[in-house]
Amino acid sequence: MASVSRGDLVTLDIEKFADKGASLARIDGYVIFVEGAVPGDRVKAYLYQTKSNFAKAKLDTLIEPSDLRTEPRCRYADTCGGCARQHVKYAAQLQAKQQSVQEAFAHHSEFDGVEVPPVIGMDDPFYYRNKMDFDFSADRWLTSDEISTGQDFDTDFALGMHAPGHYDKVIDLQECHLQSELSARLVNGVRDFVKEQGWAPWDIRQQEGYLRHLVIREGKRTGDVMVNLVTYGRNAERRDAFADFLQRDFPEVTTFVDTNHTGKSHNVEGDTQTVFGPGTINDMIGDYRFKISPQSFFQTNTRQAERLYEVARDMADLRPTDTVYDLYCGAGTISLFLSDAVEHVVGVELIEEAVADARANAAQNEVANCTFVPGDLKTVFTDDFVDTHGTPDVLIVDPPRNGMHKKVVAQIEALRPERFVYVSCNPQTQVRDLDRLHDVYQIDAVQPVDMFPHTPHIENVVRLSRKG
Repeated sequence: MASVSRGDLVTLDIEKFADKGASLARIDGYVIFVEGAVPGDRVKAYLYQTKSNFAKAKLDTLIEPSDLRTEPRCRYADTCGGCARQHVKYAAQLQAKQQSVQEAFAHHSEFDGVEVPPVIGMDDPFYYRNKMDFDFSADRWLTSDEISTGQDFDTDFALGMHAPGHYDKVIDLQECHLQSELSARLVNGVRDFVKEQGWAPWDIRQQEGYLRHLVIREGKRTGDVMVNLVTYGRNAERRDAFADFLQRDFPEVTTFVDTNHTGKSHNVEGDTQTVFGPGTINDMIGDYRFKISPQSFFQTNTRQAERLYEVARDMADLRPTDTVYDLYCGAGTISLFLSDAVEHVVGVELIEEAVADARANAAQNEVANCTFVPGDLKTVFTDDFVDTHGTPDVLIVDPPRNGMHKKVVAQIEALRPERFVYVSCNPQTQVRDLDRLHDVYQIDAVQPVDMFPHTPHIENVVRLSRKG
């Protein structure tokens, strides 16, 4: 271990991007992960954690900036955590994501010689999210820029995003470039209105207050806009006043729902009622229209979801006689996207509400060749299931970040469909799962797709074919 200690301020030359938004430097071979740094930077960094084989540090002073840097569009880019790499040129962000997928296969996989092509990026990496959750808080986090002004701020009210590492403190966002200009105007308009009314924000420590969350959902290809105000308890007078405010100041909002959340969980949940509009919005992926309710799961980046599904469809090499299994199918978006190219799609999903959405989406699009089955794959995906639904020609999986259960992997190994496409939002667990199938499958192609610009996250699609 190099002669460094927690609390040291050290001068570093940054070598390359690392996971989770940090970059890597070394002192005499000792690895230091530096938050906020970019390859090519020369920096002073403060060590806040030291272990035997690595340390973690925060950037303190930028001595010489890298050519890969750019000026962030948003004033909160260095603070709120929603855009950890907005200070990096977009082309360099894509190269970093390609590198992360390549290293996952190179360092953690038994598959040899896997080549990762350039990431499919966005034409415009801003205003891409169709859903944002903003939090109300009675404990406002002041940014360093706000503190440096010397002004007095109301620290008893905030509407925005949680400060990284602080469950109880919220940054009062005046701008955000992730969803839309309308979304940012809504946040500012709602803040002004509820403060004028004197409604109390949620105090997570005391578990009291009225306003908990503001959720905005947009149909990027339809123009639909949903506002979901999550409160502690229901108040008809306040609800109606808020509805009047929206219809007067934001006629773009097509539906308003209010959610009563009296539990301790900080998640957006509770009993939801429609105040005006249909209570749902619609969006489109490809030629398919999807109805989205307040609690529905839907890919957060509509434009890139279409590109992601096109990659998965092309890799599956679909044929009109194919039976396709779509495991972890969610609200059936991939299933429907593939349905016109095959004979039958069978989707499986744990969350019953998502299965109901999938069936409704199939009916809305007049798709008759999709079957959606609720259940936990590790118990549902059995030989009896295959006997009931037919042997798949193609298997498509899109599991959550923690990957597939060992029992699901074992069933895939036993079933051995000819073509297998694995879509993942976590290349590390994707590589782990695929290694368990190393004796059965070979990797034919890999293609990363950037669903979340300005973050370290990457979606990766792998096509495999059965050996022999």
